[in-house]
Amino acid sequence: MQILFINNDGGGFADQIKIPDGTTVSDLFAQRMPGRNASHYLIRVNRQPVASDAVLQPGDRVSFTPTRIEGA
Repeated sequence: MQILFINNDGGGFADQIKIPDGTTVSDLFAQRMPGRNASHYLIRVNRQPVASDAVLQPGDRVSFTPTRIEGA
């Protein structure tokens, strides 16, 4: 299935990506943000905060925005 992934970390980018059916928010975070702590990010699906075990659906808009900025 395809979703819109928005990464607001650093320079930021947005892209349509393909993910397997049944992928959860925490699965996607682990794949796309390796070594980072999810508690340091505001994670939203379709502009709404969600639980880490939420299963993503085709066409979802997922964004990861850091709540802490290094050096600031």
